Amino acid sequence: MAGRLLIVGTPIGNLGDLAPRAAEALRTADLVVAEDTRLAQRLLAHLGARRRVSAFNDHNAAQRLPVLLARLAAGETLALTTDAGMPGVSDPGARLVAAARNAAASVEVLPGPSAVTAALAVAGVEAVGFLFGGFLPSRPVAARRAALGRLLEAAGATGMPLVLFEAPHRVRSLFTDLGELVPDARVAVCRELTKLHEEVLVGSATEVGASLGAPRGEFTLVISELPATRQISGEALNADALAAAAIHIGLPPRTIVELLRAAGLSRRAAYRAVSASGEEPT
Repeated sequence: MAGRLLIVGTPIGNLGDLAPRAAEALRTADLVVAEDTRLAQRLLAHLGARRRVSAFNDHNAAQRLPVLLARLAAGETLALTTDAGMPGVSDPGARLVAAARNAAASVEVLPGPSAVTAALAVAGVEAVGFLFGGFLPSRPVAARRAALGRLLEAAGATGMPLVLFEAPHRVRSLFTDLGELVPDARVAVCRELTKLHEEVLVGSATEVGASLGAPRGEFTLVISELPATRQISGEALNADALAAAAIHIGLPPRTIVELLRAAGLSRRAAYRAVSASGEEPT
């Protein structure tokens, strides 16, 4: 393929944060591929640019993929954007990226703003890394709570903060669940980041829930100071599963051993769990 797919990071709120390379890509691409065409048109209007825009989202991805791949095969340059931040992060754009690469198109990234890293920076949490959970399942309630419990346990076992996205109509129920599952955890709730009414609240889930006014805009939560040994979801500590999850997110084997020991395992048990996941601690 002679075509190019440009993964373009866009502002998470303030249009002034658009990077020069991203602006040039949007001005010159043969087609702008957007999660929401209205937001893409707003960004193009800010640049004073007129480009064709095509929607690519959860509802039309299957139908749009062949069309977009055909345009890449014809040598066109497509600029992939999402509503805010980096495409492919809790976003259907990842499907297009994978398909374009499998079809031998040129895939390039133009990095830009991210709500995940912005929230971590403003939360003021010291950590060697973080666990990103994205959006929890919207329903059923039991699956949503179970997913939250597993993520909290994994983050607590690795000693890293958990970052979640949440919609305004579900954020209060998330505060309720966090207040029940990890009442002593530190929660930084970030809303409208980089916008005029940016708000960051820090405290326990109960405290930030009581301080928050009418929920508007999408939320990014940074949950830290999680218990390392408490059975948050009511399930027993599964050292093998935790070791596998830690390896999956890229932690070195020796670090995983120390984290499992901090969670209450003996050195022998920690080494055995890491070895069972296909890695050998050194």
